[in-house]
This record gives sequence, structure tokens and C-alpha cells, in this order.
Amino acid sequence: MGATELLPAPRPGPAAPSAPRGAGPSRFVRCLYLVGFLDFFGVSMVVPLLSLHIKSLGASPTVAGVVGSSYGLLQLFSSTFVGCWSDVVGRQYSLLACILFSALGYLLLGMSTSVCLFAIARIPVGIFKHTLSISKALLSDLVSEKERPLVLGHFNAASSVGFILGPVVGGYFTELESGFYLTSFICSFIFILNAGLVWMLPWSEEHTDSNENKQTTSNSKVTAKANYDLQVQSLSNGAMKYDTPLQSLWIPVVSVLKRIKSIACSDLWDIFLVRLLMSVAVMLYYSNFVLAIEERFGVKPKLTGYLISYSSTLGALAGFLLGPITRLYQHNTYALLLHSTVFTCVLIMLYSTAFSIWTVILSSTFLAFSTTVGRTCITDLELTLGGNQASGTLLGVGQSVTSVGRIIAPLLSGIAQEFSPCGPPSLGVGLALVAILIMLMNTPRYCSGRNAKLKSE
Repeated sequence: MGATELLPAPRPGPAAPSAPRGAGPSRFVRCLYLVGFLDFFGVSMVVPLLSLHIKSLGASPTVAGVVGSSYGLLQLFSSTFVGCWSDVVGRQYSLLACILFSALGYLLLGMSTSVCLFAIARIPVGIFKHTLSISKALLSDLVSEKERPLVLGHFNAASSVGFILGPVVGGYFTELESGFYLTSFICSFIFILNAGLVWMLPWSEEHTDSNENKQTTSNSKVTAKANYDLQVQSLSNGAMKYDTPLQSLWIPVVSVLKRIKSIACSDLWDIFLVRLLMSVAVMLYYSNFVLAIEERFGVKPKLTGYLISYSSTLGALAGFLLGPITRLYQHNTYALLLHSTVFTCVLIMLYSTAFSIWTVILSSTFLAFSTTVGRTCITDLELTLGGNQASGTLLGVGQSVTSVGRIIAPLLSGIAQEFSPCGPPSLGVGLALVAILIMLMNTPRYCSGRNAKLKSE
């Protein structure tokens, strides 16, 4: 089965709303940027404080590790299902559900006075914290394929700004009495505020724009958003033929399972494998960064923290450069991904063999750009090859693959550190080289498929 044949061809529907050249993102898209910012801002207020709080509750390091791993395991199994669910029921209601259940999780976290309550509070967040994936799927529904890397880059940049500011605000509130509980309640309120923003998004306006664009653009692509309306209507009509509510509820479940099976049987395995290898490689780079810098160059953790913040800021700025870069590559996402992967591999190698802190600063500077470009490109490539009608499922599978990396990376890092402080990044170089080899072996197939797709459009 080809990558572009994941699902049957959709029925004709409204065309994708796209702004005229030079008009900039629509109000709907700008609101989604704000959704991403608030999501990361709220989460980054709390996440750095979790280990300190569970320790204050009397948990041993082993128990704390098990509770922390449970979040990754829940994300691993829920990402694909929630993404596919958003394909079936539509982005609006799935996005609202994910935000509200995440708000519930952080509200429970603010009331956690024992390890048991702490673990329970992480369950709804682990299952439903997929706001960013669904937002990206929605963005891919609303913009053209050429605009998608730029829009996704801006969305990632807005989210990164929230990640930069959140720990500062969270650290300030932590200094107050019962600071962690106050921070958790504020995070929950931010998610509720985000839900209100999603509810007030001009969904009807976007639907109207789609209908108008259909009349004026004869060869436009069919959006997944319009396809959802048709799917939901079809499901509703089909449900009327059954006598019991159980049979009616079974229809969306079957649809979700069919979509997941389509992804599993596709030929996108190498793209997901590249995502896994590069995710683990970058995680290995950061896994013992603070400890390794102190041991190798005598740099104190405080200064290393400044270096990490500096890199995060550059990563956010890199999102705004994706437009000129993709135009330079003539929108050849695969070539851009290959070159950014090679660049990332070289920079990690430079860091692992560095003889001075200035070499580390140099590698961190450019690595912030290369990883941002690579992360956006591989997401865009998954959507291009898999088809927009399965965008939620594809992004969900991608998040599951990244979750696997989060589980594997700490284990590999611990083993590599037994040999040398440079062991984890050196292992990351090896994994990046394997990813580059896989991409080189598949370059003719994907480049020819992309050219054929662009000609058909």
C-alpha cells in the first residue's frame, strides 16, 4: 500500500481556506498560535517542579521514577488513538476535550497531598495531553501544502516562547508558601482559559471561507475539516439504522481502528524510524548535558542553565526562518530534512569532541536551528506522504514514536555514561548516521513521489 493511499479518496467537499499571497495568516491561524503558547506556558510552569514535589511527599527515587514513567507510557498508547479520534469526530470537540481533561489533571495535581493522589492526577494528563498534536493537524487542514512548513514553524516558535517564559513564572510562585499548589491551580486555570479560546474560535467563519473558496478555486485540495463533517453526517445516518446506542457507538470505534490499521500497513515505516532515531539522538545530547559540561569544562550548573535558555530562545527564533528556507529549497521538504539531519549529526559530533566551552556554545547555537527545522520538516513530510485526511492519526503515531524515544533514551544514556561523559552524545551521533543512511536509501522513492504529487496538483 502506498503512503498516499492510507484511506479511500474523500468525497468532494469545500476547498481549503488559504489566504492570498502576502496576506499573512488568518485570524483563525493566529488564534491557534496563541493556543500553543498558552499550552506550553502552563505546562512549563509545573513540569520542572514535579520531581521536587513528589520528593517532598516522601516518595523514594524508585517510586518517583515509576510515576514519572507512567506518564510516558500513557502518552505512548494514547497518542495514536486520540489523534485518530480527532480525524473521526472533528478537531473542535477533540481539542476541547483534551484541554479540559488536562485542566482536570492539573487541578487534581494542585490538590495532591500524597503520592497516590499525585499518580492519579497524572493519568488524565497522560491520556489527553495532545493539544499541540491536534492543533497541528488542524493547521494542516487549513493551509496549503506549500504554506504548511511556515505555519507549523511559527506555531512551534509560539509554543517555544511559552516554554521559555513558563519556568520563570513557575519559579517565582514556587518561592511563595504552598507555591507548587498555587502554580498547579494557575496552570489549570490557563488550560480552562485555553478551552474558552478554542470554543470562541471562528469555526463557522472558517467553514464559510471554505465554501467561498470552493466556488472560486476549481483545483484546490479537499480539506480534512470538510471531510469530517461528511464523515460525522455519514456516521449519524448509519447510526439511525441500528436499534441500540451500543451499535451506534461502535461505528466511530471501528473507524478509528481502520485508520490505525491503514497507517500500520503503509510504507511510511522509514519516516517514523528516522523520527525515532533522531529523537533519541537529540535526547542523548541533552540527557547529561549539565553534568557533562561541569565534569569536562568545570562550568557551574547555573551558567549551563543560561546556555540551555539561550539555545531554547534561538530555537524559537528559528521557527520564523522556515519560510525563507523552504523557498530556498523550492518546498522540497525531504531534501531540507536530509540536510538538517546531516547538520545535526555534525553538530552533536562537534559537541562530543569539544575541547573548550566555546565549541560547545557554537554547537548549541546552530543545533537549536537544525533541530527546529528537522522537527518541522519531518512533521510536514508525514502529512505530505500520508494524506491530510489522516493528519490526526499520522501526528498521533508520530507522537507515539517520540514517546518510545523518551523511554529508550534514559536507558541508553545511563549505559553510555558508564564509559564516558561523552558517551551519550557519541551514541547519538551513531544513531543520527543510521537515520541519514536510511534517508539516502529512500531519497529516489520519496523525491519521485513528491514530484509526481506536485505535478498532479
